[in-house]
Amino acid sequence: MGVKRPADAVDVILEQWRRERPDLDVSPMATIGRIKRCAALLQRRLDEVFAAFGMTNWEFDVLATLRRSGKPYSLAPTALFSALMITSGTMTHRLRGLETRGLVRRLPNRDDARSVLVQLTPGGLALINRAVEAHVENEQRILASIKPSDLAVLNARLSQLLVMLEPAGD
Repeated sequence: MGVKRPADAVDVILEQWRRERPDLDVSPMATIGRIKRCAALLQRRLDEVFAAFGMTNWEFDVLATLRRSGKPYSLAPTALFSALMITSGTMTHRLRGLETRGLVRRLPNRDDARSVLVQLTPGGLALINRAVEAHVENEQRILASIKPSDLAVLNARLSQLLVMLEPAGD
């Protein structure tokens, strides 16, 4: 790989570790450090768009999960917290806030009298429809400087890593 690239923040960290602990192979820190740093920097850019719609990242995630579930845009709370990888207590708190804002409502579950369904309200549906369009445009802008062939390779490698990291059945 004879291609010279500009140094990044992870290069500085790696050099410090190589100087302080030359006995360690810190090469895994390069990949994992860059993934973590990219995730943090990407989240900042994503959050800017969510904020323009008066939402946080988690609010977007809940509304988007309901929206992509298809009509009637409703799920059981257990399906929601499983999809979002959060606890039931966290889900309850988040739903309360979205319900107070009129973005979701809880309905009796016709199939199970012991449970409820969480459904987007018309206002919640309108909001997530607008926000997801802006979100996709933002992601396209973020990735625009990377060649499509490079993006395809990156996507395939990240998928490989994700499959290895995710517990079976999740």
